[in-house]
Amino acid sequence: MSNTISVQGLSRQFGALTAVEGVSFEVERGAIFGLLGPNGSGKSTIIRMLCGVLPPSAGDASVLGHDIRTDSEAIKRRIGYMSQKFSLYNDLSVRENLNFYGRVYGLEGEQLAKRREAVLELTSLGDRIDQLAGTLSGGWKQRLALACALIHEPEVIFLDEPTAGIDPVARRQLWDLLFELSARGVTLFVTTHYMDEAERCNVVGYIYLAKLLVLGKPDELKQLPSVNRPGTSRYELRIASPAEKLAPLRALDAVQDATLFGETIHLLVSDETPVLKILEAANIAAGEDAIREVGPSLEDVFVTLTKAAEKDLVAAVITPPEPQHPTPKHATTKRSPWRTFDGLFAILIKEFFHIRRQRSTLFFMLVVPVMQTIIFGVALDTQVEHIPTVVLDLDGRRASRELIEAFVNTRQFHIVEHAHDRDAFQGFLTSGRARVGVIIPPYYSERLLQGEQVQVQVLIDGSDSQVATTALNAASLLGMNLSVAIARPKAEISGSAPSRDTLGRAALPIEVRPRLLYNPELESAHFFVPGLVGIILQLVTLFLTSFAIVGERELGTLEQLFVTPVGRSGLLLGKLVPYALVGFVETLVVLTVMVYAFGVPIQGSLALLLGLSMLFLVSALGLGLLVSTLAKTQVEAMQFAFMIMLPSVLLSGFAFPRAEMPSPIYEATFLLPATYFIEILRGIVLRGANLFDLLPWVVGLTICCWVILMLSITRFRKQLS
Repeated sequence: MSNTISVQGLSRQFGALTAVEGVSFEVERGAIFGLLGPNGSGKSTIIRMLCGVLPPSAGDASVLGHDIRTDSEAIKRRIGYMSQKFSLYNDLSVRENLNFYGRVYGLEGEQLAKRREAVLELTSLGDRIDQLAGTLSGGWKQRLALACALIHEPEVIFLDEPTAGIDPVARRQLWDLLFELSARGVTLFVTTHYMDEAERCNVVGYIYLAKLLVLGKPDELKQLPSVNRPGTSRYELRIASPAEKLAPLRALDAVQDATLFGETIHLLVSDETPVLKILEAANIAAGEDAIREVGPSLEDVFVTLTKAAEKDLVAAVITPPEPQHPTPKHATTKRSPWRTFDGLFAILIKEFFHIRRQRSTLFFMLVVPVMQTIIFGVALDTQVEHIPTVVLDLDGRRASRELIEAFVNTRQFHIVEHAHDRDAFQGFLTSGRARVGVIIPPYYSERLLQGEQVQVQVLIDGSDSQVATTALNAASLLGMNLSVAIARPKAEISGSAPSRDTLGRAALPIEVRPRLLYNPELESAHFFVPGLVGIILQLVTLFLTSFAIVGERELGTLEQLFVTPVGRSGLLLGKLVPYALVGFVETLVVLTVMVYAFGVPIQGSLALLLGLSMLFLVSALGLGLLVSTLAKTQVEAMQFAFMIMLPSVLLSGFAFPRAEMPSPIYEATFLLPATYFIEILRGIVLRGANLFDLLPWVVGLTICCWVILMLSITRFRKQLS
């Protein structure tokens, strides 16, 4: 008969811990192979390696002729897997769970319906088909898990402790199903620590402390020389209070082993001493009818082998307890008021151990305060300076150059460009590359020389009320100071007005005429609400995506999916597309609230805004996926998500002007997708910017999105770590 599973020298290490060491065995087609061992012995690790979701550290193995290292996806299409913990979807019904796993294996339409009915009949789940999986009892949950593992007619089924935690009747019924499957030619690989289940297997392997101690048929194992030692016999002793007699029996030299079996004791004794004399030496009164010779059970086999394996380990030193001094009979004990603090020290020590071992929490505790201190103490500056300014100098002579220099000397304005025509000038303001625009008229120098008042127009982007207010005050004050500087000498010499307006009245030489664009009323909602749209979209999408994936990992459903043939791209798209659609609907809702509740109209193209919003949503989904590859629990996911959201809120320009940040931090803000999207939002919503105006921000957001997705997809593997 051909072998379905072949294992040679399989090993797996987790750091310094060896979970499986040099395991080898073969499983024939149609057999029920039982792998027994205590918890933590390596049973589940072996199954995960054979299913292709955990790479081995050493050794080789094949399932159905496919190598577990190089051809794991081919294995997954032909096997079924039932995990130790119920790992189906509690919020789906029996029918929905079966349909989901059927579709994962490529079943559709009539074929899916036939297979669903077949497994429902086999597992007797037909009456519960519309019941939510989370409301099923333990036994029925295991039946559902088995039905999902059978939906695609696998050739091999791996069952990791399938009867753990269910009642004896459900255990018996589940094994009846397994026998029926075996009769149909399905190979069953079962892990358990129940001895009665081991008796039902064709071949049994016993693993202890990562090593396979023995392998064979149950009857063959009972005949091992190490179990049936020459010159010994095994008896079953049925007496009252057997637990009390166990220690005296073990103390006798003629007794080589004594084990409690329910209401009886199994004795392994030397043939040199009659068993009745042994009982007499232990002060046990029992007739011959209370004693019968028995053969070894599988439990005897495994206990014997375990003890032999433990001889190779260093014996633990047990310190005897200190003698207790009894309280005098007539003494009265008063409860101290300090007793309410009992256990305080123990709890403190335990919590410190928890904190020490939770690396993500330590990182969160130590790094976040430093980050907050740097951001609030160094990066954030509410004093606005160096406002990006574009100049359209239509005069070009000395007086106009002096005026431009005066703007620079205030430190409130930073000249980023000298425009040569009005279209280029307007483009800088619309795109947001400049927040202030200064237009010097062509007659500026002549008017000053002729003693006539000259008007200088200053256009201010009002979308940021804080920046706009600073620019407005600074421009007005600059005009006043320049006028005073020009007027004072003329007044001292001639005693007349230094300049006159068009009506001939005395006036200041330079009149700065500021004009607020895009938000003339300087309403703060026009500045904060568009940015808030971006922050909300990233916050919700990031948390939903990361929590959904990490939550599945905690519940075990993600591991269950890893064992199926669903591709990595299919798994990722299947997880992310629904949240992308939810995010798109959320975008529409938030924009609607912005327009109708806060009165912030969209000045630019709605189609362009929605298209670029989807690009930003993809980057936010990528961030959520990246968090899910870093976090193992939802608590860790929340911490990592907070680490991403903190700089996104404070450093993206949402609340504080980026131009005032120190150079290294300012450069770092370009690593945040929110930085680009907030500029895009304000450009389209407030300034009516087009794609060409926003091209630098669109390119930056596209690069961020691509880098995040590549990093997330590279880290996300269909394997356990």
